Amino acid sequence: MAKIRIGIVGYGNLGRGVEAAIRQNDDLELAAVFTRRDPSTVSIKTENVPVYLVEDAVNYKELIDVMILCGGSATDLPEQVPYFAQWFNTIDSFDTHAKIPEFFDSVNAVAEQNATVSVISVGWDPGLFSLNRLLGETVLPEGNTYTFWGDGLSQGHSDAVRRIEGVINAVQYTLPIKEAVDRVRNGENPELSTREKHARECFVVVEDGADKANIEQEIKEMPNYFSDYDTTVNFISEEELQQNHAGMPHGGFVIRSGESGEGDKQIFEFSLKLQSNPMFTSSVLVAYARAAHKLSAKGEKGAKTVFDIPYGLLSQKSPAELRKELL
Repeated sequence: MAKIRIGIVGYGNLGRGVEAAIRQNDDLELAAVFTRRDPSTVSIKTENVPVYLVEDAVNYKELIDVMILCGGSATDLPEQVPYFAQWFNTIDSFDTHAKIPEFFDSVNAVAEQNATVSVISVGWDPGLFSLNRLLGETVLPEGNTYTFWGDGLSQGHSDAVRRIEGVINAVQYTLPIKEAVDRVRNGENPELSTREKHARECFVVVEDGADKANIEQEIKEMPNYFSDYDTTVNFISEEELQQNHAGMPHGGFVIRSGESGEGDKQIFEFSLKLQSNPMFTSSVLVAYARAAHKLSAKGEKGAKTVFDIPYGLLSQKSPAELRKELL
């Protein structure tokens, strides 16, 4: 059977992760990488695979079965996904939750018109966590769903700190508050505020002579990022940051706390502990690329989410093998 040919748009942390994940799946192969940089400056790990400019991608539409878009949600994906959906089946990791409905509509219009399949907002949240929120509330209709993130490094929040005047480098961790998690796991079904569910901790490198007190205040009062949380700011050296905070761990858990029968307390929980956020997200993207190809081969079209795709389509195993080995 011919391998599914994957294209990658963007060769940052996520793109490199997709490349690595493809190598773990023997029914997939990397066909090409597309970049906004000078292709001659981009060195990939897969031998004999070309690197092209993003604007040249349309010239290679016959060589690629699924294009995985590895840009950012803020500005890249809202433009790139509808553009590439004109010619390619696509997978993306758009993760701005509040904007997913309008993003879906914009992609669906293009994919429907051009008979392509675009699976949007793939990853672990949105993505795997979304599926478990759905499963939890469906199985336990009487109850509450709680999502906790961390311990994990937030790339967006870290970037926000780095933009403060006087800051050279910084990382920020999201930390679930143990007391809140324990109350949920105990079946108390508490009403929890944002501040009661998560804390934030920053490790910051500043310029010589920088006003640390002012920087700390600016961080803690930053709206939409830190003002609603108890935030701890630690000032450290660049050497310490590189030694202790160079990785990108993350994770979290979805908990559905409810009742069934005649008041029987039931707890449903799904959790992840990730050493590398982008590497794990990439693995999810690659699995859904396989599903997108299968759907396209059946003649389906339009935008899809993880809610629309049966788990069996993610696997390279046949339905008979899945029934025998996993059911």
